[in-house]
Formats: sequence, C-alpha cells, structure tokens
Amino acid sequence: MVAVKANQTNLYQQIQTITQSTNPTSIAHSFESVRDRCTHRQVSVFEDLSGISPQWLGLKRLIKVERTGTRSDLPYHQVAYYISSLTFTAQEFAQGIRSHWGIENRLHWVKDVVFCEDSCRISQPLPAANLSIIRTIAINLLRRHGYTSLTSAIRLIAHNLDAIFNLIS
Repeated sequence: MVAVKANQTNLYQQIQTITQSTNPTSIAHSFESVRDRCTHRQVSVFEDLSGISPQWLGLKRLIKVERTGTRSDLPYHQVAYYISSLTFTAQEFAQGIRSHWGIENRLHWVKDVVFCEDSCRISQPLPAANLSIIRTIAINLLRRHGYTSLTSAIRLIAHNLDAIFNLIS
C-alpha cells in the first residue's frame, strides 16, 4: 500500500475522479476520542480502476480515507488516498493504515520532538545514522523500564548516572 499525495498530480486526480463517481466495494467506520481530539474515520475501498494510467502494473485497489472531527474544539476534514496491489477489505486496510501511524507516532514523532532529531546539525550520513540508532536504543530502554513519558524519564535520570546504568543492566 502506498500513499498518493497531491504532488502526484495525474494519479491523484484520477483517484479523486473514480472515488467520487463510483461506489466503494467495502467501507469501514471507526470513531476515536483521545484527549482534545475526536475523530471519525471512513475507509472506502474501490475495485474500479478504469481511468487509472496503465503504468501502475499490479494495482488492484484504490483506498480513500476520510477523517473528520475536532481538535481543540476546531473542526477538521482530511482526505487521503492510497493505492495497493493487495485485495484486502476496508477493515483490513484501516488496520494497516492505523498501524503505520502508530509507528510514526511512537517512534518518529518521539525522535523528533523529544530528542530533536530533525534539528540535529550533523549532516554526514554515517554519524547521523549512528545517532539515530542511539536514540532508538534509548527510547526502547526507557520504554522497557516502564517509562510512558519519555520527557519525564529524561528529566528524572539525565543527571543520575546510577539510574542510567540501571537501564542497561
């Protein structure tokens, strides 16, 4: 499954046209209310590939994900498109998409926000990759020892060598 973004103009427009003019073969709905965010998700799967450029060999499904809800009491509406060579149901695609975002939120977001990875000024590939691995190890060690808030964990143990060494023993 691959996300199709607006910068892929032709494919994006082809998918928009198909998903607006044909009926989906499968639909899944979910609702989530977490902190200050309420989200309704509708995942629709389309088998009709007429109008899609033939260069997309192996393409079997188009997926449309609509997210509507509120964040901090402000309404929002997002639409995302995906293509896939798989023949899953809407529920199966929904689980795959949510799993991907789980990884994004649990690792990449933490690396960027808590460990300021995107602000790192190291530009050479090997040192940057090494630091990224070290950050991942630190995240896993902290989570393995029961810390749910990595920011709090770092504050608690940053100047405590015994606590730091206890993480790796």
